[in-house]
Amino acid sequence: MTTPDPATLLDLDAIRATGWADRSDFPDAEFDRAEAFYTAMRAHDERLHTIRGKASELIEQWTGHQPRDVGSFGTRLNLEASDLDLGIGYPVERRAELMSTLDGRARFLGERYTSFSTTRLVFTFTVDDVEIDLSALTVEDFAVACRMLDQIDEAMSRDERVCHTWVKHLLRATGRLEDYAAWKLVTYARFCPEFNWVPIPEKTGS
Repeated sequence: MTTPDPATLLDLDAIRATGWADRSDFPDAEFDRAEAFYTAMRAHDERLHTIRGKASELIEQWTGHQPRDVGSFGTRLNLEASDLDLGIGYPVERRAELMSTLDGRARFLGERYTSFSTTRLVFTFTVDDVEIDLSALTVEDFAVACRMLDQIDEAMSRDERVCHTWVKHLLRATGRLEDYAAWKLVTYARFCPEFNWVPIPEKTGS
């Protein structure tokens, strides 16, 4: 796929400062470019759906818990290079058991804060050359995350998704990786302010 020219009519600094992008920020020509790019990203949906299904089956076999897509593909905000981020709710008191269960199946990336008082365990493995990140949240945090994702699905318009994805692409394409990492989280922060949305250093660009 040809990468679009990152030159833009948008004031990316102003959009980053605002923390959101919508249709009114975009001149018509810029929105047309953004929409074409977004449509191109949707061409990957069938393949990623298949891979996500395989990964979900593996996670459920390993852990006994059905995962949910908590990443950019689940919110339809992914780029071509996106990995998949799946989450489960898992009892904190059984985390040692989970570590043992996933040993040799998934690589442990570390423990990260979810809220200011709770953490999640993060693992990674690969299915069909796509990186899968698995987050084991507390049962309560997973329920909150699922409510947030339901709200994003219902409330975020297609135009907002187009605009958000285009800004994300421009930040990544121009090498503004810190801004890119922060921008990936603005949707979650908007719909779920109680979590601790701290950017994580980029591995590949999701």
